[in-house]
Amino acid sequence: MKSLVTYYSRTGNAKFVAETIAADMGADIEEIVDLRKRDGPIGFISGGKDATQSKETKIGQTKRSPKDYDVIIIGTPVWSSSPTPAVRTYINHNDLSGKKVAIFLTTKKQNQKALTKLKSLLSNSQLFGELMLEEPLNKVEENKKTIAAWCETLLSQLAKN
Repeated sequence: MKSLVTYYSRTGNAKFVAETIAADMGADIEEIVDLRKRDGPIGFISGGKDATQSKETKIGQTKRSPKDYDVIIIGTPVWSSSPTPAVRTYINHNDLSGKKVAIFLTTKKQNQKALTKLKSLLSNSQLFGELMLEEPLNKVEENKKTIAAWCETLLSQLAKN
């Protein structure tokens, strides 16, 4: 099965997780680029506000289309108990109906509300895995093991189908 890991990362946490997943699963990888400036304290505040209000944003043109893949893994940081506007935009502007989709979130602390919101954006997809990691760059080696185990579970589930 052909797999794509797509993600948005402001601070590098989601990028680390996405790159680790792509390597473990032999998947292609694509960064979602938010064209709105999200740097510094002002970017942090405006990003949280936009996420809370379920706003979309302008994102850069992607090189890979999810329609060309059997499996899509989508990753996002948690902002104000919500997925980022860039990931919301990506999901809303790509038809993921019937696609096998797994998700990961990076966060400061466990956040079920954000997980629920992200799942609701993917209601037409076949959600088959979820992972939430707290500040993954703070415990790189430990999280590499957690990610590897999660990827093994995903690959096992895919092999059964």
